[in-house]
Amino acid sequence: MDKHFLAHQLQTKLRATYDQALRYAEDARVDAGSGAPRAVNIASAAKLRLQAAEASWAAAADFKPGPAKKGAPIGLGSLVEVEDGDAGKTLFVAPAGAGEELTGPDGDGFLHVVTPGSPLGKALVGRRVGDVVEVMVKGELTEWEITWAS
Repeated sequence: MDKHFLAHQLQTKLRATYDQALRYAEDARVDAGSGAPRAVNIASAAKLRLQAAEASWAAAADFKPGPAKKGAPIGLGSLVEVEDGDAGKTLFVAPAGAGEELTGPDGDGFLHVVTPGSPLGKALVGRRVGDVVEVMVKGELTEWEITWAS
């Protein structure tokens, strides 16, 4: 699967989120000019949201995943398949955008973005195919077996 296609798709999504947060923050700033406490609070929250969106987009903007090395541990830019016995997931380890859903080239399936800072990302980084990781999901400990990585 083309990792550069996935990175570009993620960058586009995060840029759209940033643009939306920018518009919202500007509208909130204008409303806060009235001096109403609620409007001022909303403007403060909008500014924080904008900063978070900008940081995510900036982290992903220059992200260029490298080629997979056979047998290498999972790291930034890895594609990973995990199974918990009932279901499997395909994951893309990226610097930002945790929780985003990406579509493979030509609509080839769905992938979920995890970051090295997310619980599942932390569990995966440094591991290899065949390893089992434990992650807390909705208050329950879930075991995921790494079945494939690239």
